[in-house]
Amino acid sequence: MESAAILLLAHGTPEKPEDIPAYLKNVTSGRPLPAEVVKEIQHRYELIGHSPLTELTFQQADAISLQLGIPAYVGMRNWKPYIRDTVIEMAEEGVTHAVAICMAPQNSRTSVGLYKRAVVGETGRAPFTVDFIESWHDQPLLIEAFGQLLRDGLKKASAEARSSLPVIFTAHSVPQRTIEAGDPYASQARETASLVAKQVPEVFNGTWRFAFQSQGMSGGVWIGPTVEETILALKSEGHAGVFVQPIGFLCDHVEVLYDIDIAFKQFAASHGMRLWRAESLNDSPMLARAVAALARERLASKMAAGAR
Repeated sequence: MESAAILLLAHGTPEKPEDIPAYLKNVTSGRPLPAEVVKEIQHRYELIGHSPLTELTFQQADAISLQLGIPAYVGMRNWKPYIRDTVIEMAEEGVTHAVAICMAPQNSRTSVGLYKRAVVGETGRAPFTVDFIESWHDQPLLIEAFGQLLRDGLKKASAEARSSLPVIFTAHSVPQRTIEAGDPYASQARETASLVAKQVPEVFNGTWRFAFQSQGMSGGVWIGPTVEETILALKSEGHAGVFVQPIGFLCDHVEVLYDIDIAFKQFAASHGMRLWRAESLNDSPMLARAVAALARERLASKMAAGAR
């Protein structure tokens, strides 16, 4: 008898600044980073105090499990619980089939591709069958959830600004060579932004931009435009404030809590502008519904195929 489960995959985050060196070795697959880069990243974690990515992913797993009535597990690529350890745990607990979903809706070999490789391990095969969802950047409930946060946050920010605000949608940057090799990430991120903008007519028919954030500190050219460039462009058009919504991230972590809430806000202020941000989805029930819907569809397809 088959025993199905859900496997949520994420980047992973260290619990404390002292863990940063070991964590970064995982991120770079052992390639050493300059000492000043390591210290800067430690400093950012010290400023935000804590990255809640791991606990938020577990909260989503619990909510999804309740909706589907089957177990939901969590595996992280770069920190505990590591994907390989979660896969072993699943096999020991009798899982025979898993729907694997990356908590990064847009597909890139720098994220989704690496997660997939971690699931199958060195042998190229997991100890159970895996239905790996490559991307879900246009999932209707995900778009609706982002749209609600945009609507609510922009209304509040515009009231504080006493004027309408341009919106900057963001996603994590990746190396230019990745996109040139045919990676769909950039186009999928822009499509997510456009679909979310359509949820709020005054945004879609008004001023909105897309920018890539959190460019790497070393190793070649990373895709843009950057958030900083976009802020300056909007200032040159006469805007005194901006509203940012990251649509490449599902929950709060260092790229949101430091890069947006501290660095971009300070950059905007240094140029005489104010910056607001949409809340992250975090433990949103609608996000859980979106992921559950993805899994339910795949499980139904497998059952239908087995019945033929």
